[in-house]
Amino acid sequence: MELFDVYSLFNVTPEKASGCRIWDDKGQEYLDLYGGHAVISVGHCHPDYVAAMTAQLNKIGFYSNSVVNPLQTELAHKLGEASGYPDYSLFLDNSGAESNENALKMASFHTGKDRVIAFKKSFHGRTSGAVAATDNPKIVSPFNACHKVTFCDLNDAQTVEQELKKGDVAAVIIEGIQGCGGINIPDAGFMKQLRALCTGYGACLILDEVQSGYGRTGKFFAHQWYGIKPDIITMGKGIANGFPCGGILLSPEFKAVKGMLGTTFGGNYLAMAGAIAVLDIIKKEGLIENALEVGEYLKENIPASPRIKEVRGKGLMLGIEFNENVAPVRSELLYEKHIFTGVAGTDMIRLLAPLCLKKAQAQTFITALNEILF
Repeated sequence: MELFDVYSLFNVTPEKASGCRIWDDKGQEYLDLYGGHAVISVGHCHPDYVAAMTAQLNKIGFYSNSVVNPLQTELAHKLGEASGYPDYSLFLDNSGAESNENALKMASFHTGKDRVIAFKKSFHGRTSGAVAATDNPKIVSPFNACHKVTFCDLNDAQTVEQELKKGDVAAVIIEGIQGCGGINIPDAGFMKQLRALCTGYGACLILDEVQSGYGRTGKFFAHQWYGIKPDIITMGKGIANGFPCGGILLSPEFKAVKGMLGTTFGGNYLAMAGAIAVLDIIKKEGLIENALEVGEYLKENIPASPRIKEVRGKGLMLGIEFNENVAPVRSELLYEKHIFTGVAGTDMIRLLAPLCLKKAQAQTFITALNEILF
């Protein structure tokens, strides 16, 4: 049997890792500025994280959600405190896509409506409803397209209101910062309008913080830069530092009904041990503050070049937009400079480093990029 060949793979085989460093099977060391799609939040193989996961595995690794799991309650309390949402409720699942799927379902339950407003260049996941709300025709099958989704331009409040006036919109879903679409930051004024419009027309505002949350932008959630509170917040990626975990935060207006949501693996013992360890490490090591400080250092020191159009983002969610295809630059960074980076589209290098990135490591990237550009 062979693997279903859907991934474009770089010729690197990681074998071990620590912090923001990776070593391949030949012993070559790499600087990781991508964290496996923003998943590695507190650093590879953090000793506290490894200890927590190992200790839990030596007790019990899994049982279903038909029994009491005190780790879920512990995580909910710590997450409420860390995020500033102690009065919201937590539902746990396995991934960002599943979180968005559950958020859309809850909005429809709550409002009794069936249409969704999303935004151009958005990415919300690859499951049925999530991919239907994603602005990428290449990954939307005819089955996915059966969902009722209307795409509006980012920052166009007038068009959003025109759609909301039709009365059938259950939810408006928007990323705190668009990731795959090119590190596009919504205007604060637009986000405030969006909050008011959803309230006025009886639609739920869903903030997709799968990539932009968990301290990555210098606040716990990116939408906190805009001074708003959504009805539902979705999470994934860095929650458990590489162990699959996702979840949604629901405002007090949502009432739980037995059986309305469910999951086999969501909130399992290992995921909870990892997620609790992540919050403890973030707090103990000041990683949210570090993300903002080191991210600003990167933005300020990325070299000015005619080849670069713009550098944008917040904290350690950054995009370097080029005036050319970035594939050769990314390849040179990986194979010659031994630095992992990501891309968005064909013209942007995307940086989603672990939140523990040090200024000296950021400078390594700046120096390498300068050598490539000049």
